[in-house]
Amino acid sequence: MSNIETVVIVGAGQAGASAILELRGNKYEGKIILIGDETHLPYERPPLSKDVILKPEETKIEILSEEKLTDLGVETIRGNGVVKINADAKTVELQNGDLVAYDKLLLATGGAARRLPNFDALGKHVYTLRNLEDSQALVPVLQAGRRIILIGGGVIGLELASSARFKDCEVTVIEMGPMVMGRSSPRVLSEFLLAQQRLAGVDVRLETSIADCKLEGEEIVVTLGSGEELRADAVVYGIGIVPNAQLATEAGLDVDLAIKVNENCQTSNADIYAAGDVATQLRDCGNHRRVETWENANLQAGIFARHVMGVEHPTPNPAWFWTDQLDINYQFVGDMAAAEWLVRGEINAEQRAESSFVLFGVTDGVIVGGITVNAAKEMRHLKKLISKNAAFEADKYLDLSQDLRKLVK
Repeated sequence: MSNIETVVIVGAGQAGASAILELRGNKYEGKIILIGDETHLPYERPPLSKDVILKPEETKIEILSEEKLTDLGVETIRGNGVVKINADAKTVELQNGDLVAYDKLLLATGGAARRLPNFDALGKHVYTLRNLEDSQALVPVLQAGRRIILIGGGVIGLELASSARFKDCEVTVIEMGPMVMGRSSPRVLSEFLLAQQRLAGVDVRLETSIADCKLEGEEIVVTLGSGEELRADAVVYGIGIVPNAQLATEAGLDVDLAIKVNENCQTSNADIYAAGDVATQLRDCGNHRRVETWENANLQAGIFARHVMGVEHPTPNPAWFWTDQLDINYQFVGDMAAAEWLVRGEINAEQRAESSFVLFGVTDGVIVGGITVNAAKEMRHLKKLISKNAAFEADKYLDLSQDLRKLVK
């Protein structure tokens, strides 16, 4: 590995920071250069929709401090992002025209909020949430008594609805689909999520389209497909992201909306890798799939670092993510498209925060997915069962008198 003198990481987010820690943890002694568009040091993004809004003064989201980066021997370039990759010359060009040479390049550029041009055209009182500035901008907006419309009933939309209710806002969520969190949770859990939001006073509109929007003075007027008009002090929309893959496209890499990478996170150019939200990775099923989770950013960063160092990849754990909403912790692992879902415990949608249960996702008699609701200590057991392709035995796994820990051998 002595010929790999310089690793350049483009993107100072979760994947970029994890790649640095993995490289140094695997004894890489060459130069590491971290390049970011933002002026901030790498920071955690999950708190942006929650603690950064609710407790801005006491929330710490920094992943790597200036001191830590110095200790790790990392050169940082902030607020001066990459505008071009010169793959043949193995350099990247910065906004100020400087060229930075690399031996191996990691693209960890994340994604940008998918836009709603009609709302953007209003010019004010319209927000998205993707970075720290977006979150900080929402702090003075989400104040008691303010009328807030959230467009999109996914994870970000429901987390923001929770934060807005904690701050005593009047909240309406507009979702075009038939379920909240429909892309990432089974119906049984989606129905529970919906009930919790409504119990908290959130007006959730499912299967609802938007026909028009306009600004009247300091109010935003949203006209629904039904003709009903909703008035708000602010609109926040979160309808997914667009991977920041333009650099890769212009460099001639293989891109299908996101950057296509193999099992080693290599792109179509063997010296260029991609990780995190910008990467769509070849999976065991033979297809490329993109995963937008904190864990996946860390996982792919680790794959990149170990491949560069010639270190064997560990067996990956089942995909896992979490969300905190209205003082309830939800954790998800494995396949959310399991054929059937069975509950350990009792689902009581009329209770708030007191509910605690586990869902087993089963396909062809095998445990392939799991969800914990206010039962985080059971997640490690679900991960093990899924990793082992364990057969589902209802008399064992649904019996609350049985300790899950003792059932996992």
